[in-house]
Amino acid sequence: MNGKVYLVGAGPGDPGLITVRGAACLRRADTVVYDRLVAPELLAYAPEHAERIYVGKASSDHTLPQAEINRLLVERAHAGRCVVRLKGGDPFVFGRGGEEALALVEAGIAFEIVPGVSSSIAAPAYAGIPLTHRGVAASFAVHTGHRAAGADPAGPNAGPDAGPAAADTLVYLMGVENLEAIAAELLAAGRAADTPAALIHRGTTPRQRTVIGRLDNIVELARGVPPPALLVVGQVVALRDRLNWFEARPLAGRRILVTRTRGQAGELAAMLAEEGAEAIEFPTISIEPVADAAALDAALLAAYDWIVFTSANGVQAAWARLAALGRDARAFAGARLCAIGPATAAELARRGLIADFVPAEYVAEAVVAGLDVAAGQRVLLPRADIARPDLAEGLRRRGARVDEVVAYRTRIAGPADPRAAEIAAMLARGEIDALTFASSSAVRGFVAALGLADGGRPRGWAWPRVACIGPITARTAREMGAPVDVIAETYTLPGLVAALKSYFASLEGH
Repeated sequence: MNGKVYLVGAGPGDPGLITVRGAACLRRADTVVYDRLVAPELLAYAPEHAERIYVGKASSDHTLPQAEINRLLVERAHAGRCVVRLKGGDPFVFGRGGEEALALVEAGIAFEIVPGVSSSIAAPAYAGIPLTHRGVAASFAVHTGHRAAGADPAGPNAGPDAGPAAADTLVYLMGVENLEAIAAELLAAGRAADTPAALIHRGTTPRQRTVIGRLDNIVELARGVPPPALLVVGQVVALRDRLNWFEARPLAGRRILVTRTRGQAGELAAMLAEEGAEAIEFPTISIEPVADAAALDAALLAAYDWIVFTSANGVQAAWARLAALGRDARAFAGARLCAIGPATAAELARRGLIADFVPAEYVAEAVVAGLDVAAGQRVLLPRADIARPDLAEGLRRRGARVDEVVAYRTRIAGPADPRAAEIAAMLARGEIDALTFASSSAVRGFVAALGLADGGRPRGWAWPRVACIGPITARTAREMGAPVDVIAETYTLPGLVAALKSYFASLEGH
Protein backbone atom coordinates (compact mmCIF):
# COMPACT_ATOMS: atom_id res chain seq x y z
CA MET A 1 0.00 0.00 0.00
CA ASN A 2 1.33 3.44 -0.97
CA GLY A 3 2.16 6.03 1.62
CA LYS A 4 1.41 9.72 1.43
CA VAL A 5 3.52 12.80 0.75
CA TYR A 6 3.05 16.11 2.57
CA LEU A 7 4.52 19.13 0.80
CA VAL A 8 5.13 21.31 3.84
CA GLY A 9 6.19 24.95 3.89
CA ALA A 10 8.85 25.32 6.60
CA GLY A 11 8.61 29.10 6.68
CA PRO A 12 11.34 31.64 6.04
CA GLY A 13 13.98 30.64 8.62
CA ASP A 14 12.61 31.40 12.07
CA PRO A 15 11.59 27.94 13.36
CA GLY A 16 8.76 29.58 15.32
CA LEU A 17 6.99 30.36 12.06
CA ILE A 18 6.23 26.73 11.18
CA THR A 19 2.48 26.21 11.04
CA VAL A 20 0.65 23.97 13.51
CA ARG A 21 -0.29 21.66 10.63
CA GLY A 22 3.30 21.54 9.39
CA ALA A 23 4.60 20.54 12.83
CA ALA A 24 1.90 17.85 13.10
CA CYS A 25 2.98 16.35 9.77
CA LEU A 26 6.61 16.25 10.87
CA ARG A 27 5.68 14.42 14.07
CA ARG A 28 4.24 11.51 12.09
CA ALA A 29 6.90 11.39 9.35
CA ASP A 30 8.84 8.26 8.39
CA THR A 31 10.98 10.24 5.93
CA VAL A 32 11.80 13.96 5.87
CA VAL A 33 13.25 15.38 2.66
CA TYR A 34 14.44 18.88 3.44
CA ASP A 35 15.97 21.96 1.79
CA ARG A 36 19.03 24.10 2.52
CA LEU A 37 17.28 27.03 4.19
CA VAL A 38 15.05 24.96 6.49
CA ALA A 39 15.71 25.75 10.16
CA PRO A 40 17.58 22.73 11.63
CA GLU A 41 15.41 22.93 14.77
CA LEU A 42 12.41 21.79 12.74
CA LEU A 43 13.96 18.37 12.12
CA ALA A 44 13.62 17.69 15.85
CA TYR A 45 9.83 17.52 15.40
CA ALA A 46 10.26 14.27 13.46
CA PRO A 47 10.44 10.97 15.36
CA GLU A 48 13.89 9.62 16.15
CA HIS A 49 13.39 6.73 13.74
CA ALA A 50 12.53 9.04 10.83
CA GLU A 51 14.85 9.06 7.86
CA ARG A 52 16.26 12.54 7.16
CA ILE A 53 17.43 13.29 3.62
CA TYR A 54 19.08 16.59 2.67
CA VAL A 55 18.41 17.80 -0.87
CA GLY A 56 19.46 21.43 -0.47
CA LYS A 57 20.05 23.71 -3.40
CA ALA A 58 22.25 26.75 -3.70
CA SER A 59 22.96 28.72 -6.83
CA SER A 60 24.82 26.41 -9.26
CA ASP A 61 25.15 23.79 -6.51
CA HIS A 62 22.32 21.28 -6.29
CA THR A 63 22.62 18.24 -4.02
CA LEU A 64 20.05 16.48 -6.20
CA PRO A 65 18.49 17.62 -9.50
CA GLN A 66 14.76 18.31 -9.26
CA ALA A 67 13.95 15.17 -11.26
CA GLU A 68 15.84 13.09 -8.70
CA ILE A 69 13.97 14.73 -5.83
CA ASN A 70 10.68 13.90 -7.56
CA ARG A 71 11.82 10.30 -8.01
CA LEU A 72 12.88 10.09 -4.34
CA LEU A 73 9.45 11.23 -3.11
CA VAL A 74 7.67 8.71 -5.32
CA GLU A 75 10.02 5.89 -4.31
CA ARG A 76 9.59 6.46 -0.57
CA ALA A 77 5.81 6.77 -0.89
CA HIS A 78 5.64 3.56 -2.94
CA ALA A 79 7.41 1.88 -0.01
CA GLY A 80 4.43 2.83 2.19
CA ARG A 81 6.19 5.61 4.07
CA CYS A 82 4.75 8.87 5.38
CA VAL A 83 6.93 11.42 3.59
CA VAL A 84 7.31 15.07 4.51
CA ARG A 85 8.87 17.23 1.84
CA LEU A 86 10.02 20.17 3.96
CA LYS A 87 10.52 23.23 1.79
CA GLY A 88 11.75 26.69 2.73
CA GLY A 89 9.03 29.36 2.73
CA ASP A 90 5.87 28.23 0.94
CA PRO A 91 5.88 25.24 -1.44
CA PHE A 92 4.03 27.15 -4.17
CA VAL A 93 5.94 30.45 -4.01
CA PHE A 94 9.03 29.80 -6.13
CA GLY A 95 9.42 26.51 -4.27
CA ARG A 96 8.82 24.16 -7.24
CA GLY A 97 6.11 22.53 -5.17
CA GLY A 98 3.86 22.40 -8.20
CA GLU A 99 6.38 20.28 -10.09
CA GLU A 100 6.69 17.85 -7.21
CA ALA A 101 2.91 17.63 -6.81
CA LEU A 102 2.49 16.88 -10.53
CA ALA A 103 5.08 14.10 -10.29
CA LEU A 104 3.07 12.58 -7.44
CA VAL A 105 -0.16 12.83 -9.43
CA GLU A 106 1.45 11.00 -12.35
CA ALA A 107 2.68 8.27 -10.01
CA GLY A 108 -0.70 7.88 -8.33
CA ILE A 109 0.59 9.01 -4.93
CA ALA A 110 -1.70 10.76 -2.45
CA PHE A 111 -0.40 14.12 -1.31
CA GLU A 112 -1.31 17.19 0.70
CA ILE A 113 -0.10 20.78 0.42
CA VAL A 114 0.66 22.49 3.74
CA PRO A 115 1.22 26.19 3.04
CA GLY A 116 4.08 27.98 4.77
CA VAL A 117 4.93 31.59 5.60
CA SER A 118 6.72 32.94 2.55
CA SER A 119 9.94 34.90 3.01
CA SER A 120 8.51 37.42 0.56
CA ILE A 121 6.16 38.56 3.34
CA ALA A 122 8.02 37.52 6.50
CA ALA A 123 11.48 38.95 5.79
CA PRO A 124 10.19 42.49 5.07
CA ALA A 125 7.97 42.27 8.18
CA TYR A 126 10.97 41.33 10.33
CA ALA A 127 12.87 44.22 8.76
CA GLY A 128 10.09 46.65 9.69
CA ILE A 129 8.85 47.06 6.11
CA PRO A 130 5.10 46.55 5.44
CA LEU A 131 4.44 45.53 1.86
CA THR A 132 1.28 47.63 1.80
CA HIS A 133 0.43 50.75 3.80
CA ARG A 134 -2.50 53.12 3.58
CA GLY A 135 -1.62 56.11 1.43
CA VAL A 136 1.77 54.65 0.48
CA ALA A 137 1.30 51.30 -1.28
CA ALA A 138 -1.87 49.50 -2.29
CA SER A 139 -0.29 46.60 -4.18
CA PHE A 140 2.79 44.42 -4.23
CA ALA A 141 4.32 41.88 -6.59
CA VAL A 142 6.74 39.05 -5.91
CA HIS A 143 9.36 38.11 -8.48
CA THR A 144 12.21 35.64 -8.57
CA GLY A 145 15.68 37.10 -8.83
CA HIS A 146 16.88 34.00 -10.68
CA ARG A 147 15.89 34.61 -14.27
CA ALA A 148 17.33 33.57 -17.58
CA ALA A 149 19.25 36.25 -19.44
CA GLY A 150 16.89 38.55 -21.31
CA ALA A 151 13.77 37.21 -19.55
CA ASP A 152 10.87 39.59 -19.05
CA PRO A 153 11.16 40.76 -15.41
CA ALA A 154 7.37 40.81 -15.16
CA GLY A 155 7.06 37.13 -16.08
CA PRO A 156 6.37 35.08 -19.20
CA ASN A 157 2.60 35.69 -19.20
CA ALA A 158 2.57 39.42 -18.45
CA GLY A 159 -0.08 41.52 -20.17
CA PRO A 160 0.60 44.82 -21.99
CA ASP A 161 0.23 46.87 -18.76
CA ALA A 162 2.43 44.62 -16.65
CA GLY A 163 6.07 45.26 -15.94
CA PRO A 164 8.57 45.73 -13.17
CA ALA A 165 7.02 49.06 -12.20
CA ALA A 166 3.38 47.90 -12.26
CA ALA A 167 2.97 47.28 -8.50
CA ASP A 168 3.63 49.80 -5.72
CA THR A 169 5.96 47.46 -3.83
CA LEU A 170 8.24 44.95 -5.53
CA VAL A 171 9.86 41.98 -3.85
CA TYR A 172 12.60 39.96 -5.55
CA LEU A 173 13.44 36.61 -3.95
CA MET A 174 16.98 35.30 -4.39
CA GLY A 175 17.94 38.65 -5.84
CA VAL A 176 21.61 39.07 -4.85
CA GLU A 177 23.37 37.67 -7.90
CA ASN A 178 21.20 39.62 -10.35
CA LEU A 179 20.84 42.73 -8.20
CA GLU A 180 22.60 45.03 -10.66
CA ALA A 181 20.49 43.82 -13.59
CA ILE A 182 17.26 44.10 -11.56
CA ALA A 183 18.02 47.68 -10.52
CA ALA A 184 18.90 48.65 -14.09
CA GLU A 185 15.66 47.15 -15.42
CA LEU A 186 13.57 49.00 -12.85
CA LEU A 187 15.26 52.32 -13.63
CA ALA A 188 14.77 51.72 -17.35
CA ALA A 189 11.10 50.90 -16.72
CA GLY A 190 10.50 54.28 -15.11
CA ARG A 191 11.12 53.80 -11.40
CA ALA A 192 12.63 56.95 -9.88
CA ALA A 193 16.31 56.77 -8.96
CA ASP A 194 15.54 57.83 -5.37
CA THR A 195 12.96 55.06 -4.81
CA PRO A 196 13.78 53.47 -1.42
CA ALA A 197 15.23 49.96 -1.63
CA ALA A 198 16.24 47.35 0.95
CA LEU A 199 18.28 44.17 0.69
CA ILE A 200 17.47 41.74 3.52
CA HIS A 201 20.01 39.00 4.23
CA ARG A 202 18.85 35.83 6.05
CA GLY A 203 15.50 37.36 6.94
CA THR A 204 13.77 36.24 10.19
CA THR A 205 16.94 34.56 11.52
CA PRO A 206 19.29 35.90 14.22
CA ARG A 207 21.77 36.71 11.44
CA GLN A 208 19.34 38.99 9.65
CA ARG A 209 21.03 42.06 8.21
CA THR A 210 19.27 44.80 6.27
CA VAL A 211 20.93 47.24 3.89
CA ILE A 212 18.88 50.36 3.14
CA GLY A 213 19.46 52.58 0.13
CA ARG A 214 17.87 53.84 -3.03
CA LEU A 215 17.39 52.23 -6.39
CA ASP A 216 20.39 54.10 -7.78
CA ASN A 217 22.83 53.11 -5.00
CA ILE A 218 21.56 49.85 -3.48
CA VAL A 219 23.94 47.83 -5.68
CA GLU A 220 26.97 49.66 -4.33
CA LEU A 221 25.74 49.64 -0.72
CA ALA A 222 25.02 45.91 -0.82
CA ARG A 223 28.36 44.80 -2.23
CA GLY A 224 29.66 41.89 -0.21
CA VAL A 225 26.24 40.80 1.06
CA PRO A 226 26.05 37.07 0.30
CA PRO A 227 22.95 35.07 -0.55
CA PRO A 228 20.35 34.29 0.60
CA ALA A 229 18.81 37.74 0.45
CA LEU A 230 15.75 39.40 -1.01
CA LEU A 231 15.22 42.86 -2.43
CA VAL A 232 12.32 45.17 -1.56
CA VAL A 233 11.70 48.27 -3.69
CA GLY A 234 9.08 50.92 -2.95
CA GLN A 235 8.13 53.83 -0.74
CA VAL A 236 7.19 51.46 2.11
CA VAL A 237 10.90 50.90 2.73
CA ALA A 238 11.04 54.38 4.27
CA LEU A 239 8.79 53.16 7.11
CA ARG A 240 11.63 51.00 8.47
CA ASP A 241 13.07 53.98 10.36
CA ARG A 242 10.10 53.79 12.71
CA LEU A 243 9.05 50.15 12.42
CA ASN A 244 12.37 48.35 12.76
CA TRP A 245 11.81 45.98 15.69
CA PHE A 246 13.70 42.75 15.02
CA GLU A 247 17.20 44.11 14.48
CA ALA A 248 16.68 46.72 17.22
CA ARG A 249 16.49 44.09 19.97
CA PRO A 250 19.27 44.37 22.58
CA LEU A 251 21.27 41.28 21.54
CA ALA A 252 20.46 41.30 17.81
CA GLY A 253 23.27 39.90 15.72
CA ARG A 254 25.16 38.46 18.71
CA ARG A 255 26.23 34.82 18.75
CA ILE A 256 26.28 33.49 22.29
CA LEU A 257 27.44 30.05 23.39
CA VAL A 258 25.29 28.21 25.96
CA THR A 259 27.18 25.56 27.94
CA ARG A 260 24.41 24.15 30.15
CA THR A 261 23.35 20.50 30.05
CA ARG A 262 21.46 19.29 27.01
CA GLY A 263 18.19 19.19 28.90
CA GLN A 264 18.64 22.65 30.42
CA ALA A 265 20.32 24.62 27.62
CA GLY A 266 17.03 25.31 25.85
CA GLU A 267 15.73 27.55 28.62
CA LEU A 268 18.66 29.97 28.45
CA ALA A 269 18.84 29.70 24.65
CA ALA A 270 15.18 30.75 24.39
CA MET A 271 15.75 33.76 26.66
CA LEU A 272 18.72 34.88 24.58
CA ALA A 273 16.82 34.37 21.31
CA GLU A 274 13.96 36.51 22.63
CA GLU A 275 16.46 39.36 22.96
CA GLY A 276 17.74 38.83 19.42
CA ALA A 277 20.80 36.63 19.96
CA GLU A 278 21.71 33.51 18.07
CA ALA A 279 22.16 30.98 20.87
CA ILE A 280 24.52 28.11 20.10
CA GLU A 281 24.04 25.15 22.40
CA PHE A 282 27.25 23.35 23.39
CA PRO A 283 26.59 21.28 26.53
CA THR A 284 29.85 20.85 28.44
CA ILE A 285 28.37 18.82 31.28
CA SER A 286 25.69 16.19 31.70
CA ILE A 287 23.68 15.14 34.73
CA GLU A 288 23.52 11.43 35.51
CA PRO A 289 21.90 9.40 38.30
CA VAL A 290 24.10 7.81 40.93
CA ALA A 291 25.13 4.24 40.21
CA ASP A 292 24.22 3.10 43.73
CA ALA A 293 21.27 4.96 45.23
CA ALA A 294 21.23 3.14 48.58
CA ALA A 295 22.66 6.06 50.57
CA LEU A 296 20.31 8.55 48.91
CA ASP A 297 17.29 6.30 49.46
CA ALA A 298 18.11 5.89 53.15
CA ALA A 299 18.54 9.64 53.63
CA LEU A 300 15.28 10.49 51.91
CA LEU A 301 13.39 8.18 54.23
CA ALA A 302 15.14 9.40 57.40
CA ALA A 303 14.00 12.22 59.70
CA TYR A 304 15.61 15.64 59.28
CA ASP A 305 14.92 19.12 60.60
CA TRP A 306 16.05 20.78 57.36
CA ILE A 307 16.56 19.57 53.80
CA VAL A 308 18.62 21.99 51.75
CA PHE A 309 18.29 21.71 47.98
CA THR A 310 21.12 23.53 46.21
CA SER A 311 19.82 23.10 42.65
CA ALA A 312 16.84 22.03 40.58
CA ASN A 313 18.87 18.94 39.63
CA GLY A 314 18.91 17.91 43.29
CA VAL A 315 15.14 18.23 43.53
CA GLN A 316 14.65 16.16 40.37
CA ALA A 317 17.07 13.47 41.55
CA ALA A 318 15.37 13.24 44.96
CA TRP A 319 11.91 12.89 43.43
CA ALA A 320 13.09 10.26 40.99
CA ARG A 321 14.24 8.16 43.91
CA LEU A 322 11.09 8.81 45.95
CA ALA A 323 9.03 7.61 42.99
CA ALA A 324 11.18 4.48 42.72
CA LEU A 325 10.54 3.83 46.41
CA GLY A 326 6.80 4.29 46.02
CA ARG A 327 6.82 7.46 48.12
CA ASP A 328 5.84 11.07 47.53
CA ALA A 329 6.18 14.52 49.11
CA ARG A 330 4.76 13.24 52.39
CA ALA A 331 8.21 11.75 53.06
CA PHE A 332 9.29 15.30 53.94
CA ALA A 333 6.35 16.05 56.23
CA GLY A 334 8.46 16.68 59.31
CA ALA A 335 11.21 18.72 57.64
CA ARG A 336 11.58 22.31 56.62
CA LEU A 337 12.86 22.96 53.12
CA CYS A 338 15.50 25.38 51.88
CA ALA A 339 15.90 26.15 48.17
CA ILE A 340 18.96 27.98 46.90
CA GLY A 341 17.69 30.13 44.06
CA PRO A 342 14.28 30.69 42.46
CA ALA A 343 14.73 27.88 39.92
CA THR A 344 15.20 25.40 42.76
CA ALA A 345 12.21 26.83 44.61
CA ALA A 346 10.12 26.57 41.43
CA GLU A 347 11.13 22.91 41.03
CA LEU A 348 9.83 22.24 44.55
CA ALA A 349 6.64 24.19 43.84
CA ARG A 350 5.97 21.99 40.80
CA ARG A 351 5.73 19.14 43.27
CA GLY A 352 3.39 21.00 45.58
CA LEU A 353 6.00 22.09 48.13
CA ILE A 354 6.79 25.64 49.20
CA ALA A 355 10.34 26.35 50.34
CA ASP A 356 10.51 27.62 53.93
CA PHE A 357 13.68 29.57 53.20
CA VAL A 358 15.16 31.01 49.99
CA PRO A 359 18.27 33.10 50.69
CA ALA A 360 18.52 36.59 49.24
CA GLU A 361 21.85 35.63 47.70
CA TYR A 362 22.20 32.23 46.08
CA VAL A 363 25.54 31.31 47.63
CA ALA A 364 26.60 29.10 50.55
CA GLU A 365 27.49 32.02 52.78
CA ALA A 366 23.96 33.45 52.60
CA VAL A 367 22.43 30.08 53.44
CA VAL A 368 24.68 29.60 56.46
CA ALA A 369 23.90 33.10 57.73
CA GLY A 370 20.15 32.98 57.15
CA LEU A 371 19.08 29.39 57.83
CA ASP A 372 17.14 29.06 61.10
CA VAL A 373 19.04 26.01 62.31
CA ALA A 374 19.84 25.26 65.95
CA ALA A 375 22.76 23.33 67.35
CA GLY A 376 22.16 19.60 67.18
CA GLN A 377 19.51 19.77 64.46
CA ARG A 378 19.85 17.40 61.52
CA VAL A 379 20.33 18.81 58.03
CA LEU A 380 20.31 16.84 54.77
CA LEU A 381 22.19 18.12 51.70
CA PRO A 382 21.28 16.08 48.59
CA ARG A 383 23.97 17.34 46.23
CA ALA A 384 26.14 16.80 43.19
CA ASP A 385 29.22 14.63 43.49
CA ILE A 386 31.47 17.64 42.75
CA ALA A 387 29.75 20.18 45.03
CA ARG A 388 31.88 22.58 47.06
CA PRO A 389 32.20 21.78 50.80
CA ASP A 390 31.59 25.37 51.99
CA LEU A 391 27.90 24.98 52.80
CA ALA A 392 28.25 21.81 54.86
CA GLU A 393 31.28 23.15 56.72
CA GLY A 394 29.52 26.44 57.52
CA LEU A 395 26.44 24.68 58.90
CA ARG A 396 28.60 22.37 61.02
CA ARG A 397 30.33 25.39 62.52
CA ARG A 398 26.86 26.48 63.66
CA GLY A 399 26.44 23.14 65.44
CA ALA A 400 24.20 21.39 62.91
CA ARG A 401 24.55 17.67 62.22
CA VAL A 402 24.93 17.63 58.46
CA ASP A 403 24.58 14.62 56.17
CA GLU A 404 25.88 15.15 52.63
CA VAL A 405 24.51 12.62 50.16
CA VAL A 406 25.35 12.42 46.45
CA ALA A 407 22.01 12.75 44.64
CA TYR A 408 23.39 12.97 41.10
CA ARG A 409 26.65 12.99 39.26
CA THR A 410 27.99 15.68 36.96
CA ARG A 411 29.92 14.33 34.00
CA ILE A 412 32.43 16.78 32.56
CA ALA A 413 32.87 16.89 28.79
CA GLY A 414 36.24 16.07 27.30
CA PRO A 415 38.21 16.68 24.08
CA ALA A 416 36.45 13.70 22.50
CA ASP A 417 33.23 15.76 22.31
CA PRO A 418 32.29 15.64 18.59
CA ARG A 419 31.39 19.34 18.45
CA ALA A 420 34.53 20.64 20.17
CA ALA A 421 36.45 21.08 16.90
CA GLU A 422 33.51 22.94 15.36
CA ILE A 423 33.28 25.33 18.34
CA ALA A 424 37.05 25.88 18.30
CA ALA A 425 36.87 26.75 14.59
CA MET A 426 34.07 29.26 15.23
CA LEU A 427 36.11 30.84 18.01
CA ALA A 428 39.16 31.03 15.74
CA ARG A 429 37.08 32.84 13.11
CA GLY A 430 35.74 35.26 15.71
CA GLU A 431 32.17 34.06 15.15
CA ILE A 432 31.19 33.82 18.82
CA ASP A 433 30.55 37.04 20.74
CA ALA A 434 30.20 35.60 24.24
CA LEU A 435 30.45 32.43 26.30
CA THR A 436 27.93 31.87 29.09
CA PHE A 437 28.57 29.78 32.17
CA ALA A 438 25.79 28.97 34.64
CA SER A 439 27.92 26.80 36.92
CA SER A 440 31.52 26.10 37.84
CA SER A 441 31.20 22.59 36.37
CA ALA A 442 30.19 24.08 33.01
CA VAL A 443 33.41 26.10 33.03
CA ARG A 444 35.48 23.01 33.76
CA GLY A 445 33.62 21.12 31.05
CA PHE A 446 34.33 23.82 28.48
CA VAL A 447 38.02 23.91 29.35
CA ALA A 448 38.18 20.11 29.12
CA ALA A 449 36.23 19.93 25.85
CA LEU A 450 38.44 22.52 24.16
CA GLY A 451 41.56 20.82 25.47
CA LEU A 452 42.84 23.94 27.20
CA ALA A 453 45.99 23.49 29.25
CA ASP A 454 48.64 25.71 30.79
CA GLY A 455 46.25 27.96 32.65
CA GLY A 456 43.49 28.02 30.05
CA ARG A 457 45.51 29.54 27.20
CA PRO A 458 43.68 28.85 23.92
CA ARG A 459 45.50 27.66 20.83
CA GLY A 460 44.53 29.44 17.63
CA TRP A 461 41.79 31.59 19.17
CA ALA A 462 41.28 34.26 21.79
CA TRP A 463 38.71 34.24 24.59
CA PRO A 464 35.56 36.14 23.55
CA ARG A 465 33.51 37.88 26.24
CA VAL A 466 32.83 35.58 29.17
CA ALA A 467 29.59 35.91 31.15
CA CYS A 468 29.02 34.10 34.46
CA ILE A 469 25.85 33.61 36.48
CA GLY A 470 27.49 34.63 39.75
CA PRO A 471 30.73 35.23 41.64
CA ILE A 472 31.43 31.56 42.41
CA THR A 473 31.25 30.62 38.75
CA ALA A 474 33.29 33.71 37.86
CA ARG A 475 35.98 32.69 40.34
CA THR A 476 36.21 29.25 38.75
CA ALA A 477 36.40 30.80 35.28
CA ARG A 478 39.30 33.02 36.32
CA GLU A 479 41.06 30.07 37.94
CA MET A 480 40.74 28.28 34.61
CA GLY A 481 42.30 31.20 32.75
CA ALA A 482 39.18 32.84 31.35
CA PRO A 483 38.95 36.67 31.52
CA VAL A 484 35.48 37.34 32.97
CA ASP A 485 33.67 40.35 31.48
CA VAL A 486 30.12 39.93 32.81
CA ILE A 487 28.80 38.74 36.18
CA ALA A 488 25.05 38.70 36.79
CA GLU A 489 23.93 40.84 39.71
CA THR A 490 21.05 38.45 40.29
CA TYR A 491 22.33 34.87 40.15
CA THR A 492 19.62 33.52 37.84
CA LEU A 493 19.23 32.92 34.13
CA PRO A 494 17.14 36.10 33.68
CA GLY A 495 19.83 37.92 35.64
CA LEU A 496 22.52 36.56 33.32
CA VAL A 497 20.59 37.67 30.24
CA ALA A 498 20.01 41.11 31.76
CA ALA A 499 23.73 41.45 32.47
CA LEU A 500 24.59 40.56 28.88
CA LYS A 501 22.10 43.12 27.56
CA SER A 502 23.56 45.82 29.77
CA TYR A 503 27.13 44.94 28.81
CA PHE A 504 26.58 44.98 25.04
CA ALA A 505 24.49 48.15 25.33
CA SER A 506 27.45 49.84 27.06
CA LEU A 507 29.73 48.78 24.21
CA GLU A 508 27.38 50.40 21.71
CA GLY A 509 27.07 53.58 23.79
CA HIS A 510 23.37 53.11 24.57
